[in-house]
Amino acid sequence: MDNERIREICLALPHVAETLNWGHHLVYWAGSRDIGGKMFAMTDLDGTGRGVLYFHCGPERFHELLEIDGIIPAPHLARAHWVTLERWNALRPRQIEDELRRAHALIYARLPARTKALLDLPEKERARLIRGRKKPLKEGVR
Repeated sequence: MDNERIREICLALPHVAETLNWGHHLVYWAGSRDIGGKMFAMTDLDGTGRGVLYFHCGPERFHELLEIDGIIPAPHLARAHWVTLERWNALRPRQIEDELRRAHALIYARLPARTKALLDLPEKERARLIRGRKKPLKEGVR
């Protein structure tokens, strides 16, 4: 498993966007950040962070995952039930893929109805509304 494989997995999920944040973290969003999406996973691109992969796991899985050697609470995000893989082999590749799918589903389920409605629009219509500077968003999408 590596950053490129994580990218393939995440971008194959519905309504996922990616951004480069904090200089060296590739962040994956359920929905675009520009329309109220929320991040569900991120990778450390240059290896200077504490771990290689960070993801949301929800309160039920949080303590289970922390019992696995090589998984720690995510710095600055543990309160929101995020964990960090310190190394790629802390979980098997299939387990990592399952956890990323679960993280996406958990975050997507908590998106505001307005954001979900925007994501359901065709790409051109969504782009037109976003360019329209929120006024059409409030009137046309609820």
